[in-house]
Amino acid sequence: MSALSIDGKCDAAFAGVREVFARHFADGLELGARVAVILDGAVVVDLWGGYADPGRTVPWNDSTLVNVWSTTKGVAALAAHLLADRGLLDLDAPVARYWPEFAAAGKAELPVRYLLSHRAGLAGLREPVALEELYDWGLMTSRLAAAEPLWEPGTASGYHAMTYGHLIGEVIRRISGKTVGEFIRAELTGPLGADFHLGLDQRDDGRVATLVQAPPPPGPAPTLSPITLAALANPGTGADAANSPAWRRAELPAVNGHATALALAQLYGAYAGRSAVLSPQQTDIARQGQGRCLDLVLGVLLGRESEFGLGVIPSGEEGGYGPNPRAFGFDGYGGSFGMCDPEAELSMGYTMNVMGHHILNDPRKTDLIEAVYAAL
Repeated sequence: MSALSIDGKCDAAFAGVREVFARHFADGLELGARVAVILDGAVVVDLWGGYADPGRTVPWNDSTLVNVWSTTKGVAALAAHLLADRGLLDLDAPVARYWPEFAAAGKAELPVRYLLSHRAGLAGLREPVALEELYDWGLMTSRLAAAEPLWEPGTASGYHAMTYGHLIGEVIRRISGKTVGEFIRAELTGPLGADFHLGLDQRDDGRVATLVQAPPPPGPAPTLSPITLAALANPGTGADAANSPAWRRAELPAVNGHATALALAQLYGAYAGRSAVLSPQQTDIARQGQGRCLDLVLGVLLGRESEFGLGVIPSGEEGGYGPNPRAFGFDGYGGSFGMCDPEAELSMGYTMNVMGHHILNDPRKTDLIEAVYAAL
């Protein structure tokens, strides 16, 4: 197979998606990648191509997994909304109802919805965090429980890049008695047959694509605030960290899901109600915007205001997930994404191993989503 060979299936109506996907390879934007689209419960696009390794010796195939970074967050949120839909989690209740130690440092009344919407003021820790400490669930959750917020909770969002997973994950663990990875396997990926893993088994290492970090964009780096540095650089991560066995074994519900693009389409599609995982009412709760603002972490990088829902990003004014402003999804560091448009009965996933440097809306994502909607 050459680097430009595209395998898989694509309904004739979505030939434009195949053309865009192939062009990205031809233009040198991809090493290996996959894109999947589910419409009205049927897989209408499932394409892959290229290579899983920088040496171009291992072809990307239909079982290739890759770390999808923050696209994981929408799956962790799905687990939380599943508990809420069952009446086991009240999103307006204090976190401390489920996690009593969290009441420390003035957080006794901080509601669960602030965790999901990045408004808890806990985007990072003040003390230095080593990468190995990030993998220690008990250590990280105890530090977060004791921490004083970096800003007044609820007044603004500040992207909880790493801490999001430990925060909402500990609530899930306290309620369910299972780690987030165990809960997702039992309640989501198992029933859906989705090839998504949080805490990757060593037996699956041979299926994992190697991430390749793109060079930084030209020009001076932006000046980052202390809050942004706490959120994004404490600890610092990147392709080298994510390619390590220690990263793969850990459960980091914010950043280290390993998945196929089809699995992302299946899981984000669960928000559309096809699988009876969530009620339509709970999906509407998940995608409700929690207030536009200049995000205290991402604002300087995006150069504009933005808005989070409850664990997902509404398409909103930016249209990041197509023309329906009520569509939503989540982007991963480097370019991966999962999205859902319940009104169109549409979900989509995209995975790749060459990491771009856009925070949101990688051009490959935008091209693919535009091609999908052009076919509807």
